[in-house]
Amino acid sequence: MKLSEIKEFLQNLETIAFELPDGSLAPSHFHVTEVGKITKNFIDCGGTVRNEEVINFQLWNKDDYNHRLHPEKLIHIIELSEKVLQLEDLEIEVEYQGDTIGKYGLDFNGKNFILVNKATACLAEELCVIPEKKKIQLSAISASPSCDPKSGCC
Repeated sequence: MKLSEIKEFLQNLETIAFELPDGSLAPSHFHVTEVGKITKNFIDCGGTVRNEEVINFQLWNKDDYNHRLHPEKLIHIIELSEKVLQLEDLEIEVEYQGDTIGKYGLDFNGKNFILVNKATACLAEELCVIPEKKKIQLSAISASPSCDPKSGCC
């Protein structure tokens, strides 16, 4: 989800809820403690220099049960961040701490914002020579006397 999309969704909500990948909800007293841009400059395993940028939201909850983040407040935080940090309309990545800090993609199901698990990938697969395992039917293997179960080799 891009920054422009979350602002559009927030316009039509009365409350904000973030749903974790396991289906549970982040506590209702969470805060968005950071909005920023993360730039990652790196070289992939094929030697290609890459640059990735995302908008980062950090969700945090503490024992402050008297405050709730309302949609209009989050819109204000986003708009202030856009102005001060000169944010572009980039994809959003959400940091949330469960057992450890996780980084998630963001989606929306019409009611809740959904934290979507992210996965790693090889960005230079065409250069990686990872041998494919050949699939064979066990019934196609001819029995050999040296591999007879009674031969003691197994």
